[in-house]
Amino acid sequence: MASDLSISSLFNVKGKVVLITGGGSGIGKMIATGFAQNGANVYIAARKEKQLQEAVADIKKYASGKVGYIVANVNSKAGCDALIQEFRKRESKLHVLVNNSGVTWGGSYTDFPEEKGWDNIFNVNVKSVFYMTAGLTDLLIRDSTNLDPGRVINISSTSSVDPACESPLSDAGNGTWSYQPSKAAVNHLTSALALKLGPQHVTLFPSKMTAFGLRTAGEEAFESVQPTGRFGRADDIAGLAMFLASPASAHITGTHTVIDGGARYNSSGITAAAKL
Repeated sequence: MASDLSISSLFNVKGKVVLITGGGSGIGKMIATGFAQNGANVYIAARKEKQLQEAVADIKKYASGKVGYIVANVNSKAGCDALIQEFRKRESKLHVLVNNSGVTWGGSYTDFPEEKGWDNIFNVNVKSVFYMTAGLTDLLIRDSTNLDPGRVINISSTSSVDPACESPLSDAGNGTWSYQPSKAAVNHLTSALALKLGPQHVTLFPSKMTAFGLRTAGEEAFESVQPTGRFGRADDIAGLAMFLASPASAHITGTHTVIDGGARYNSSGITAAAKL
């Protein structure tokens, strides 16, 4: 029997259960809206309940699936475990995990703080990716097959491949010394997890976007060096996320997809990819 190559079949996410960390705003909310509008049942998680409530109300305007939220802080294993436990009260299967929570810190090269500058950045940006994925692996592999695998999408950053820590992405005299290394670690961890979970029918992808420095450098400065002439939009990131969760990508894992409109090829070093 021939495969069904219709758009409605290849890119179908209806009925999928999706959990998105950092889903109350920005990229996470964009992804959540895309899934919800196409019939997935979506849960967003973040620290601020009011923001989550407002996001859910906005997403429901477009949703044809269920939309809910969980208040959580993924800056520690205990925080990740609490989120996982709460999710398990609501669902017994997870089709798509989007590890989107991320933080950054700018500071002086000679006086960069250890706890806020390094520890918290790696806790949220790297450790939470591992603990959320490991803690939900059993729900991701449940009933998964090589034609319909569980999916993990890790939101990285173009900064993961750009070593410039002192740039328009930080205040004058400051650098984001821990952010770039943390996002590079996300890329490598994604590859390692893809190797680990592939045989269990779970596929992984890092997706890279960044949106810092707009206030300091100005939007025109960034747009002028964008090969596409514009910032990324909600449909850019939501479209990729839904592709990576759909039957169309069932045989893809470990791939690193950069969404920056080609800015990484610009010698200016400005790599803003999305206006949040």
